[in-house]
Amino acid sequence: MYKQIDSNRHKTVLIMAVFFAIMLGLGWVLSLAFNNNLYLVLAVGISLIQAYISYYHGDSIALAISQAQEIKHNQNEQLFHIVENLCITAGLPMPKIYIIPDSAPNAFATGRDPQHASLAVTSGILEKLNKTELEGVIAHELSHIGNRDILVMTVVMILAGAIAMLSDFFLRSLWFRGRDDRNNSGQIIMLIGIVLAILTPIVASLMQLAVSRKREYLADASGALLTRYPEGLASALEKISVDKEPLEAANKATAMLYIENPLKDRQGWLNSLFSTHPPVADRIKKLRSMA
Repeated sequence: MYKQIDSNRHKTVLIMAVFFAIMLGLGWVLSLAFNNNLYLVLAVGISLIQAYISYYHGDSIALAISQAQEIKHNQNEQLFHIVENLCITAGLPMPKIYIIPDSAPNAFATGRDPQHASLAVTSGILEKLNKTELEGVIAHELSHIGNRDILVMTVVMILAGAIAMLSDFFLRSLWFRGRDDRNNSGQIIMLIGIVLAILTPIVASLMQLAVSRKREYLADASGALLTRYPEGLASALEKISVDKEPLEAANKATAMLYIENPLKDRQGWLNSLFSTHPPVADRIKKLRSMA
């Protein structure tokens, strides 16, 4: 378990370092092409505004979209006791607990930090999983909170958004440029800039998804360490993955929050490449190897 946790953390750091390098490299090339640093400043500024909204208000937006309803202790004592016990073990404050009235089994955690966290489970997951499996799912979601995954994904979103905007600014500005009388080296730099502006948003999106998948693996390993019973989460993932019912309230914007893809539309190599979740069979295999 410890090896798996350490490996996933290091891979996330490596991917984010490459992210920063791509961002700086693209900004430098485009600044040379137009002899203007404004593109980089504008892209980062707009991305920071978007990130601020997502970081401070993204949880309430996600819960509202998911039609999640907050519950109190007397409305589901067993669920509260499971969360309380795992929070004490993990050293985390008690999150707000929500139930999504949907028979599809799934769950997600959100919130900018452990002090402002929320945990949402569907009514379907409460009906279809046994106590041990439910503990595995909740431990996974609490691990997202403890690992500060919302913060990590917000930083990644800033970088990916800045890269996309920087590329968009550059390509749009080409329409407003007059005749370019610069020398051959300047034209070569411009050509390089165009190629990078087209390719880097695609690469950034793939890397953003890679970070998301690594955080899922990390939460699996951390959750298994929390319960000391990897089979509980492995069995839960098995049941969730074979249930073909899509979650009605989920959409492409919120799908990445859930423990497993709630849209049930991930088929084929291309969809797997652009998926926010790693293959469930691989997750189950890793969990059972920890046991």
